[in-house]
Amino acid sequence: MKRDVEALISTTLRAGVTISVVVMFTGIIFTFVHHRDYFSSRPALGELTASATSFPHSVPDVLHGVARARGQAIAMLGILLLIATPVVRVAISVVLFAVERDRRYVLITSAVLLLLVISLLTGLGE
Repeated sequence: MKRDVEALISTTLRAGVTISVVVMFTGIIFTFVHHRDYFSSRPALGELTASATSFPHSVPDVLHGVARARGQAIAMLGILLLIATPVVRVAISVVLFAVERDRRYVLITSAVLLLLVISLLTGLGE
C-alpha cells in the first residue's frame, strides 16, 4: 500500500510538471506565431519582455486570454498549473491518509492544505 501511495504522489507531481511545461511551451509558440515580428525585430521582442507590458495577472484574465488563444495567457496558465501541482499533491495526501484512517496525518496535512489555499487566495489579488 505504501508503494502505491508513493507512486500516486510521484505520478501526480511528474504529470503536473509535464503538463505545465507543455502548456507554457504552447503559450510561447502561440505568442511567436501571432507576432512574427518578434523573430526579426529586436525592438518588437523588447516590447514583449518590457516591464510596461501588460500580462494577465488574475485567474479571470488568464482564462479570458486562453479563450482568445493569447500566447501570454496560455503561458501564464502553465505557470498557474505548476503552482497548483504541489497543492494537488497535498490534497491527494489528505484523501490517502483519510482512507488509511490516520487521523493525526489527516489533521496535519489538512492544516498544510488550508495554509496553502489561504496563501494562494490572498496572494492572487496583487
